[in-house]
Amino acid sequence: MKNSKKIIRISIISLCSLIVLAAVIFGSVFIPQLMPVQTKGEAEDIKFIIPYGENAYQVTQRLSEENLIKNKKIFYYCLLRPKYLKILYPKLEFPQNISFKSGIYYLNKKMNYGQIIKQFCDGSKEFIKISFPEGLTISKIGKLLEEEYVCSKDDFYKACHDTEILKKYNINSQSAEGFLFPDTYYFDFGNEPKLVVCKMIDNFFEKIKQIPQLDGKSPEDFKDILILASIVEREYKLSEEAPLIASVFNNRVKNNDGLYSCATIEYIITEIQGKPHPERIFEADLQIDNPYNTYKWRGLPPGPISNPGIIALKAAVEPADTDYYFFQLVDADIGKHIFSKTFDEHKQNHRLLPKR
Repeated sequence: MKNSKKIIRISIISLCSLIVLAAVIFGSVFIPQLMPVQTKGEAEDIKFIIPYGENAYQVTQRLSEENLIKNKKIFYYCLLRPKYLKILYPKLEFPQNISFKSGIYYLNKKMNYGQIIKQFCDGSKEFIKISFPEGLTISKIGKLLEEEYVCSKDDFYKACHDTEILKKYNINSQSAEGFLFPDTYYFDFGNEPKLVVCKMIDNFFEKIKQIPQLDGKSPEDFKDILILASIVEREYKLSEEAPLIASVFNNRVKNNDGLYSCATIEYIITEIQGKPHPERIFEADLQIDNPYNTYKWRGLPPGPISNPGIIALKAAVEPADTDYYFFQLVDADIGKHIFSKTFDEHKQNHRLLPKR
């Protein structure tokens, strides 16, 4: 009997020792890993972006790389077991299932795991401001959106070709090219690409209310105007020349001639063939067998080649009344062109170009 009590006493002592040892290990090893990276002095705010589509493991990895947390394994384990977060940080409230919201966050090295995780769960209220200049294409807009962490360029491209969106806005084309109005936008993080596309198209139809001449145009005429505007947008530099350039293309269309626009060749090379923007157009490029090649096919191409602004749209609706059939760039620095009625005049104007 005495031996049994002795064994029980030893077992209790051993258990207590193990508990004490576990507490010591927990306190000396685990607890410090939960502490902020910095505990003294001022802590500078660090901008931390969670892009759309990034998962919790990737976020954890970057937090570790930027030295905002001490132990990425413990941090990630806390995400997988939210109940421990409530024990470790009883004063903070966490959702039942941890889910990070994409956005812009400002963290500092004096924040503990609980504060960081709670901020990511609450989400960010800061907007992303992006200005899109006139004349960009879907792919170039998508690249900017991806660089600013709004959405991926591939997802944006797919949304621009989404048949439901095109049907919603009665866009009789294979994509929303031409309908993405160039402007300054404020996007939320986590916006779906479809919402981004719709926001830009909604803005397009709102802005063209400035052009009453578009009212009552048939879908076919409207599309032709938009195509013409997209070409003018890529050709003009001086706003006063936009109606003159539009008149050249308009006269060629009326005369059933080719537009001979290098901008359409660039569109084929960069947007259809997916190649880098060419420094110059070669004779072989003019022979590319594609309906957007206005050197090979007469009339307007099948669709817009850029997303034009108000100046180009107004020029396409009301081109200047001229007899011009040609224009030639004579000052690349300011984008000045000279216009001519005949090919002989055009050749003569070509001699005005500065020699390289």
